[in-house]
Amino acid sequence: MKPRPRVALFVESSRSYGRDLLRGAALFARTRTNWALIHHEMTLDAELPPWLRGPAINGVIARVSQHTIGPLRELGVPLVDVWCRFAHPGVPQVETDDDAVARLAFEHLRDRGFRRLAFCGYEHAHFSEARLRRFRALAEEAGVPLSVYLMPSEPAESVAAVEQSGLFDLEPLSHWLRSLKPPTGLFACNDVRGQQVLNACAAAEIAVPDDLGVVGVDDDDVICPLCDPPLSSVRPDAEGVGFRAAETLHELMNGPGGAAPARSGSPPVQYVPPQTVVERLSTQVAAVDDRELARVCRYIRDHACDGINVNDVAAFSTLSRRQLERRFRAQLGRSPHQEITAAQVARVKQLLTETTMTLEQISPLAGYEYQERLGAVFKRETGLTPGAYRRQAQSLPDR
Repeated sequence: MKPRPRVALFVESSRSYGRDLLRGAALFARTRTNWALIHHEMTLDAELPPWLRGPAINGVIARVSQHTIGPLRELGVPLVDVWCRFAHPGVPQVETDDDAVARLAFEHLRDRGFRRLAFCGYEHAHFSEARLRRFRALAEEAGVPLSVYLMPSEPAESVAAVEQSGLFDLEPLSHWLRSLKPPTGLFACNDVRGQQVLNACAAAEIAVPDDLGVVGVDDDDVICPLCDPPLSSVRPDAEGVGFRAAETLHELMNGPGGAAPARSGSPPVQYVPPQTVVERLSTQVAAVDDRELARVCRYIRDHACDGINVNDVAAFSTLSRRQLERRFRAQLGRSPHQEITAAQVARVKQLLTETTMTLEQISPLAGYEYQERLGAVFKRETGLTPGAYRRQAQSLPDR
């Protein structure tokens, strides 16, 4: 009998992006082929394992670096790169579309009212440079001021080392953040950098998201919820990248002779668009220059689920209730009561998406005594029942 093709996966799984890459490749293998997958846990900059030269490998999907491309070529089997930091002649590459990532981040911040923007990234990191390039172009097209801060690094320094060095960049980063005029919307090159920005904001006593809204990239399921406040993030379709990489490898393995492609010339990179922006508290705001209104909105966001009403909001504010209502209408296009309801609905959406709690359990956490009342308000505000919203939020796209 013909043996099953053996495909090696050299992708780190310490971050959600890498894990989703692996899920995408595994989905293709389970549903479209009879591959035997071999995964070796490694970091981005690790050496290839000795066993690679043992039993025959028929194909490889890897985060290819300058020091692994040589040994991988020597195998003489089809290879697909899912890192794309460097061009390797003859090696197909599949990557997240960084232009589309930057556009989603830009539109997300603009939709929340930010008219001043900032970008925080790493010098010489290819993904940071690509995202900054497009974000800057979008800001220039819109006539929006943009401030940029890049963590200094050496061109040959590994991504892991650059990210780690960002932990010791607190003082200059904090100084730059204090220079930004509120409210400013900040795009961090990835979630790691976004977490470092939020840590610096806490140290510098910068209010997030009222003075600084922050959005990262990768929607890492560990990093984002651990941030304070939880980090909004562009969710890439990493599973789609892994699926497309496996599909490309399958085409190579079943081509003429199943041989590795020629080394002359580089096939075009296949770009997979990101999915969406997952909004969390770091951008859950309507940016306004009115500092008193921003202060009141933060109070509402912090206490909406405690059962406050408009009288409580007016008592907190330095404005009269009539002045407060007028400013809300003029600058936000809604009333303080609608702002309270929006914060409560946002909390319900989060609990429906991230937990299996019943509506009866959710109601008191959203400031409602009766689940029937909450269900009616949620349907009015979203057009969906809580159950329908949960099913929609938790559904997985088909490949």
